[in-house]
Amino acid sequence: MGTADDAIQLIGDASASDADTVVVPVARLHPDFLVLRTRMAGEFTQKFVTYRRRLVLLGDLSLALIDSDALRDYVREANRGDDLWFFADWPELERRLAGDPD
Repeated sequence: MGTADDAIQLIGDASASDADTVVVPVARLHPDFLVLRTRMAGEFTQKFVTYRRRLVLLGDLSLALIDSDALRDYVREANRGDDLWFFADWPELERRLAGDPD
């Protein structure tokens, strides 16, 4: 998972159930998704922004973050906004949804 077509499918499913947030386990993503030079992450996430659905990528990114300063920056900036969030686990996501930005 990770193509623009995959994003459109998820957005359609979310729309059908009136969901404004879609949570995708990191383990389901294509291995190249977190390699920013492939542009997979950007194209996928842009669909969610365009269709006004929040995307949450949930799971451990520690290994990918070790290897990429650009990915670390991307995750940090995304988590400052409201359209795309990266969280390691459900409790982190629940805290953010409750209004705690940290």
